[in-house]
Amino acid sequence: MSFELLTYGFMHRALISGIAIAILCSVVGLFLVLRRYSLFGDAIAHASFGGVAVGLLAGVYPLWTAYIVSILSALVITKIKDRFNISGDASVAVLLSSGIAVGLVIIGLSGGFTLDIFSFLFGSILLVSVDDTILVLFLTVGILTVIALLFRQLIYSTFNEEQAKVSGIPVEKMNYLIVFMAGITVVTSIQLVGVLLISALFVIPNVSAIMYGKGFKKTALISVSFSIFSVVAGIFISYFFDITPAGTIVLLSIGLLAGTMGIKAAGLLSKN
Repeated sequence: MSFELLTYGFMHRALISGIAIAILCSVVGLFLVLRRYSLFGDAIAHASFGGVAVGLLAGVYPLWTAYIVSILSALVITKIKDRFNISGDASVAVLLSSGIAVGLVIIGLSGGFTLDIFSFLFGSILLVSVDDTILVLFLTVGILTVIALLFRQLIYSTFNEEQAKVSGIPVEKMNYLIVFMAGITVVTSIQLVGVLLISALFVIPNVSAIMYGKGFKKTALISVSFSIFSVVAGIFISYFFDITPAGTIVLLSIGLLAGTMGIKAAGLLSKN
């Protein structure tokens, strides 16, 4: 029965999309975590909720409006933060609360919560379409290619902005690029874990990986490995036990974090 499951088209799409999203969230999320923007993904997700509501109300494919609203909201709030010297956590709180408020108001105007709204709130990876899978793969390859091409600039601007500016790196543009990629990644990942749990994929695998005390590239590989394991195992477990994939994936990620904390507490992690 377990091998027969691998012949199903919906499972192929779920696994391909899930693995791509796991890689994307881990890599982009690592930059956010290192910049102390751990909750930025969560804030963008809540802004995307407003975009989803706009799409459903207007009769447009919700993910398209979610992409537009999320990216614009992230860029605007970043600009406001820089312009008025607002702290990062305060700007994240503003974006988070305004996004969910707009979404709730629009949902009320459109007649209340529907099955479509709940699928975006909690994810529906087992129902992902062929077109959605192609879009996920296209965006994943695109963003990872940009990161690879601008890796040096992104690393310098993440760890030492002042030194990066002295070296001639356009730090402000790099900051906006990270925000832009985070916006795309969040909306792309909504299908996997939904709006309410999206920050878990950005933060938990990276926090676990950082505890191993390795360099950036090794940390990224560890994070990606943890994320892929959580997603793949979560999809299978949720199918066999008929439970929500989103919650299962996040709980597995938390389990890996707890295991890492236990190993570190026991002094078994090498810092080399």
